[in-house]
Amino acid sequence: MPNYLCIRRSQPSQQGQPGNSEKPSPAQMEEMFAKFNAWREKFQKNIVDMGGRLNGVGKVLTPQGATDGPFVETKEVVGGFMILAAASVDEAAEVARQCPGVIAPGASLEVREIASP
Repeated sequence: MPNYLCIRRSQPSQQGQPGNSEKPSPAQMEEMFAKFNAWREKFQKNIVDMGGRLNGVGKVLTPQGATDGPFVETKEVVGGFMILAAASVDEAAEVARQCPGVIAPGASLEVREIASP
């Protein structure tokens, strides 16, 4: 089964925010974790690497050297990733789409097949 890289993008002002700056209540957090755990259990055969959220620390490498990064002026920020196994890009996209919190206002998720040698 091929593997697919899922890349989460959002606008810089929304990076790391679930849509607003208010922190969820303990009850809301419990509900979000329950939905996430149900998704993770349902698709455990597809999840190769849960990946994670990316922060702003990094480097950009070019033939001229390295600069602090990873962002230059940008309209979108890569905010996280995960790797899924699926029979097709459509199946991988559906698994990713069902992950709670991945698709949010102002965000997108790119699903790309990882070429095997």
